[in-house]
Amino acid sequence: MNNFLQFLIGLVATFIGMWFVIPILLFLIRKFGLYTIVQEGTCQVFVLFGKVIGILKEPGLHILPFKLGPKAFLVNWFGSRRVLDMRLDQQYLRSNPVNSEEGAPMGVGIWYEMYISEPVSYLFKNADPRGSLAANVSNAVVRSLSNMPLDQMLVNRHSMSRTVREEVSPRSNEWGYKLGSVYIRKVHFRDVGMIQQIEAKVVNRLRQVTSAIKQDGANQVNIIHSTAERQAAIEFAKAGAIRPRIVGHAMQSITADPEVSNAVFEILETQKILEGKSQLTLVPQNQAILNQLLAASEK
Repeated sequence: MNNFLQFLIGLVATFIGMWFVIPILLFLIRKFGLYTIVQEGTCQVFVLFGKVIGILKEPGLHILPFKLGPKAFLVNWFGSRRVLDMRLDQQYLRSNPVNSEEGAPMGVGIWYEMYISEPVSYLFKNADPRGSLAANVSNAVVRSLSNMPLDQMLVNRHSMSRTVREEVSPRSNEWGYKLGSVYIRKVHFRDVGMIQQIEAKVVNRLRQVTSAIKQDGANQVNIIHSTAERQAAIEFAKAGAIRPRIVGHAMQSITADPEVSNAVFEILETQKILEGKSQLTLVPQNQAILNQLLAASEK
């Protein structure tokens, strides 16, 4: 039982020490300036009596007396510690107003990257480096891209992005804010009436092209039909011209043999009689009276 109580007391003491005593102790040590921890992608700037006494960029644990000297014990009480985010950041500016050479009101959307290159310049040379950089990028877009031909403004985005970056980069470097990639993502018309007019023209043009395609197809079909009919008429005419010669040769071959010709003509005559609509009455031989009676009945 005593062993269990000792184990329980040790467990509670360890829990209290790990969660309460050690964090408080470490806080007091940091407050007295013995050490600091620099997180990944951050930078710490120590300022004492208006002067920068140290900059820590490498992530990890740093013993401040080894880095700052005796001033490390005073910086947290009479100075300040600035933590800066050194990671790459990005921003998108929508619809910057620009006029083309033809006078069309255009809007340019530009995306750019930036990061802190000089912590001291970033902190003390400009009160709002991010806002100033955005304003400079917007002004550079207006100055550099105004009065450009409309077709170049809609097509040459790479050259326009490079022009904006070359103009803004020197000023941003002075503030310790380095400009990264710059890309113009969208160029659009800002006037609603102009957009509606362009849409109407595009729709009308599409209708004209569609009707022209349909008419061209109908013309091609008519040409094919007329060509086929002409060729068929030519072939039928050739057949009509050749038919009498073929029939003549056949009749000549048939009449060469009298028996065959007589049989053929009898068959043709019988066929004509059968195909005709006249009535045929068969009367036995030597029945003249019957013939007279039939003739009288028809009258």
